[in-house]
Amino acid sequence: MIKKKNSEIEKDYLKKINKIQKLNKAYYVNSKPIVEDKIYDELKKNILDLEKKYYFLKNEMSPSTSVGYKPSKNFKKVRHMTPMLSLGNAFNRDDLINFEKKIYNFLSFNHNTKIEYSVEPKIDGISASLFYKDGKFIQGLSRGDGAQGEDITENLKTIEDIPKDLNGKDYPHEIDIRGEVFINNSDFENLKNKFANPRNAASGSLRQKDPKETKKIPLRFVAYTFGYSKDLKIKNQFEFLVSLKKWGFKTNEFNKVISGIENLITNHKKIEEQRNKIDFDIDGLVYKVNDFNLQKRLGYAANAPRWAVAHKFSANKSISEILKIEIQIGRTGALTPVAKIKPVNIGGVLVSNATLHNEDEINRKDIRLGDTVIVERAGDVIPHVISVDKKKRNKNSKKFVFPKKCPSCGFETIKEFNKITKKFDAVRRCPDRGFECEKIAIEKIKHFISKDAFNIDGFGKKIVESFWAKKLIRYPNDIFNLDYKVISKLEGWGDISVANLKYSIETKKKITLSRFIYSMGIRHIGQENAKLIAKNLNSLDNFLSMKNQLDFRHLLNIDGIGDTQIISIQNFFSNKKNLLMLEKFKKIIEILPEEENIIGGIFKGKTFMLTGKLEGISRAEAKSLIEKNSGKISSNVNKKLDYLVIGDKPTIRKVNEAKDLNIKVISQKDFLKMLNFKDF
Repeated sequence: MIKKKNSEIEKDYLKKINKIQKLNKAYYVNSKPIVEDKIYDELKKNILDLEKKYYFLKNEMSPSTSVGYKPSKNFKKVRHMTPMLSLGNAFNRDDLINFEKKIYNFLSFNHNTKIEYSVEPKIDGISASLFYKDGKFIQGLSRGDGAQGEDITENLKTIEDIPKDLNGKDYPHEIDIRGEVFINNSDFENLKNKFANPRNAASGSLRQKDPKETKKIPLRFVAYTFGYSKDLKIKNQFEFLVSLKKWGFKTNEFNKVISGIENLITNHKKIEEQRNKIDFDIDGLVYKVNDFNLQKRLGYAANAPRWAVAHKFSANKSISEILKIEIQIGRTGALTPVAKIKPVNIGGVLVSNATLHNEDEINRKDIRLGDTVIVERAGDVIPHVISVDKKKRNKNSKKFVFPKKCPSCGFETIKEFNKITKKFDAVRRCPDRGFECEKIAIEKIKHFISKDAFNIDGFGKKIVESFWAKKLIRYPNDIFNLDYKVISKLEGWGDISVANLKYSIETKKKITLSRFIYSMGIRHIGQENAKLIAKNLNSLDNFLSMKNQLDFRHLLNIDGIGDTQIISIQNFFSNKKNLLMLEKFKKIIEILPEEENIIGGIFKGKTFMLTGKLEGISRAEAKSLIEKNSGKISSNVNKKLDYLVIGDKPTIRKVNEAKDLNIKVISQKDFLKMLNFKDF
């Protein structure tokens, strides 16, 4: 089902990315936000949720790879000591159960183990990072894009809630305190003629060039976490919040420690009921695993911590009318129906599109043209239709007939049979025949130039569409053989812009194998799977030479690669046009060594393999520990292997092979001793 949603959802996803970038620019650069805070956060949440659910959704402007917007030229850019990351979102009980389940699985915890969460209101304000050295406030930064922010120290100094000197003596030698700048609703009453809402007022005030102007606004600050610290001796989040108060910061009166999903939900309902009585805007609650040692073990996935989630408040709904139903096609061929609706305001945003998900959803809800529908925004920028008011339906209305042929290429669409569920997928798909389908081909090329693939600066999606229309490109490799003389004659292109484009393309002829594999847009091969395959194959030649069944089955030895991925790779290599494209790439690109996580980590230059069940730690966490410390993971026993780590009931064949090759066989206990771990 997920496979088939891919293409349709991808187009919706790209619109959401464009929307959030428009909002980011308005907010972070122009200081003139155009939507309410809640709408922005829901949009961000939906993008991140979609990326988690659908592996194929990736974009350089996504909140999963960037946070906020690039720093303004009005302020000095400064790199954060540790990135200011975003949070994953939860909307209901199932989301919370899934969040906790992932924690238990990653930590290999027994489900009877109790996990404490620090529960903190999510203030709808502006994030800021404050660096203190020996208790003195040295520098303050905005979030910026998450990696680097704007130096707004002087503006932050005007906020009374931010201490210039920390109280007491038990604070760390160096610490990067993080929190939220906001305005109380009561104070905003005197400013509402100048700003759209409290968050807008806080944003605009913080980014004033003159601190004296900032001082005129009654800004407040609540501290809630830290990024970097030196000599911090506190063991858990709630204890840290108590210490923040001792040091002179304001903290939230609604902070508490809670265990159990049902207790979290009960508290969430209670706070939501009190929401309108609180003098500042909150749009949900943040749950953080309380124990810092567990936080450290859980670490981060992509652009968000595994140990925290934002539990959002209720979704917004409204009533509208379906004017048209369009079928969109994504990179993997999935056909996604999108309803064009009569524009309606939902939570401060004018909505004109709503996803209908797939053919089965349309049939189940009996959605038709002209229907009056209830539209919900549970984080969706393109919301979804949740029900039809059939009492208002025109008597002459007809059932919507989902196209059986691809609207782009006219090829017969299919519904794939899922061997696991023993059912046909809900999503109808145009079969991926390489680059035969125009819409699929265009989306594949867009994927090729994306940030996590070739990341060609200045070569955006609109340029892909323009060059396709001009027949300048038909395959990804065509990008490296563009006719720049023809381009220079196109409207909007001058000598400088053409030279810049040529330079950007020429500098991208060197790429790591994992990024190259990912750039091919092979279905079910996301970034992580591409990395696993690249580590196993080691060279472009090995990747290009995969031609027979034996080559593909060999990939099953890679932990994390299964039949689904193997079939996708086989399908990719069975297409003659794909093979021709790969041969051309062999003459164009140069493969670079894979990037290491930590320079000089204790496992630098060492390769590990795991076999058997580990105790108190999941295999995913063990691999994460190895990679964090510059080590490499092997999927088979070979001469290059340094350590075979064995757990309970290891594969005897692997142990014997390792001994025959004089490879060091160590226990889980010895492995953890190498890391100096005492937490298991």
